[in-house]
Amino acid sequence: MLKRPPLNNQIKASEVRLIDEAGNQTGVVSLSKALQTAQEKGLDLIQVSDKAIPPVCRLMEYGKFLYWQEKKAKEITKHKTSETKIIQLTFNISPHDLETKASRSKKFLEKGDRIIVVLILRGREKALAEFAKGKISQFLEILNKEIPVKIERELKRDPRGFSMVIAKQ
Repeated sequence: MLKRPPLNNQIKASEVRLIDEAGNQTGVVSLSKALQTAQEKGLDLIQVSDKAIPPVCRLMEYGKFLYWQEKKAKEITKHKTSETKIIQLTFNISPHDLETKASRSKKFLEKGDRIIVVLILRGREKALAEFAKGKISQFLEILNKEIPVKIERELKRDPRGFSMVIAKQ
């Protein structure tokens, strides 16, 4: 739910910066004069910004203002930022499977998603860390042939293996 701004007699400031119904700045006026102007035009005086000194108020219908605020909030959530996808590799992954994972990663990167590349090591595989790093570097080479990538977080050792974050350049 959106925070409802103060309007008309709820505004506490003695002077306000007034914006008329056309969006033009009228200037700094007293609150009583701004309320009188709003009443003459049959509109509401809505405090748009309380952070400015003096606060910014606008002449507008309150219902219309709320409609535009909700529409703006929906627009922000509609264009969500990129997701983070996880591509999981194993110690004994074959070259063909690496290519398949790289092509799937390419699709994610083209959509604008970030990718966490995870290589899980089990048991005695943990002793062969250099071989595991080689597998991840092979994966990156295959992926770089198809689409240029940037490394957002370097290869890092986790308790269960290795992980890194990549994104499209």
